[in-house]
Amino acid sequence: MVLITGICTFLYHLPQIYKWLLKPYYICSVFMTVAFMLVRKAPGLCEHLATQREDGNSCDFDWRELEILMFLSAIVMMKNRRAITLEQHMGNLFLFSKVANVILFFRLDIRLGILYLALCVAFVMTCKPPLYMGPEYIKYFSDKTIDEELQRDSRVTWIVEFYANWSSDCQSFAPVFADLSIKYNCAGLRFGKVDIGRYGEVSEKYRVSTSPLAKQLPSLVLFQGGRELMRRPMVDNKARAVSWTFSEENIIREFNLNELFQKSKKLNKSRGLKELEQNDVQPDEVSDELNDELDPETNNLEQPTESKKDQ
Repeated sequence: MVLITGICTFLYHLPQIYKWLLKPYYICSVFMTVAFMLVRKAPGLCEHLATQREDGNSCDFDWRELEILMFLSAIVMMKNRRAITLEQHMGNLFLFSKVANVILFFRLDIRLGILYLALCVAFVMTCKPPLYMGPEYIKYFSDKTIDEELQRDSRVTWIVEFYANWSSDCQSFAPVFADLSIKYNCAGLRFGKVDIGRYGEVSEKYRVSTSPLAKQLPSLVLFQGGRELMRRPMVDNKARAVSWTFSEENIIREFNLNELFQKSKKLNKSRGLKELEQNDVQPDEVSDELNDELDPETNNLEQPTESKKDQ
């Protein structure tokens, strides 16, 4: 049953995986993840490697290497229990596989270990994970615009994500937040983002730490009239974030997005009525116009000379 579920999940995400394979970051990550296996199994190369197997077969894993690989699998499974998106699952696999490869290469040959470690450093410095470029209804703030936008209309509720481009958790959360903005964005409920890795003043003012040890990235804050109502994750007395899963279901439940969305519809209606009043249009006149448009036969009787173009 577990195998069938895994196969179905793989087939469901196959189009997205195919797109990943076309990007340099994921191509390099896949090769670096399986680097040790390729070296250990490569014909013509594995015969010259050292081994601790009793049969002397240097083209197969010894018992210590199998232990390290099994330990790697256990760690990846534990970390992926809190992973939400497929990007987070793959990111955990790539990260811990590189760590295991460093240990395996140093154990095999210190020269291979140094070479692989140098490749890892070069990879981190040159290859960055691709940013989310899909559809979204999100306004990006700067240090000069965030206060003005949050306080412009006290009836508008803002959900603001405080993020940093270098944070892998923020990059993985980007498609989730974009999907929420598409579903719930309206005149009374808006979504925004601010890069506190770039604007340090915003980080200090809204008390969101960019330290990796604080684990406050990303942070979602709900604002009403420029005043903070709630945030996730919450922060304890030691300025460390309380563990919280950034899934779409948790955000909808904790921030009451369905209820906020229904209230925002009333705001849209009230704005429409105010615009009609400003244009000196009475509701009765609007209903008469709608009735006339919905009754074309009556219009033709009263105005037989009206052309189709004028109608």
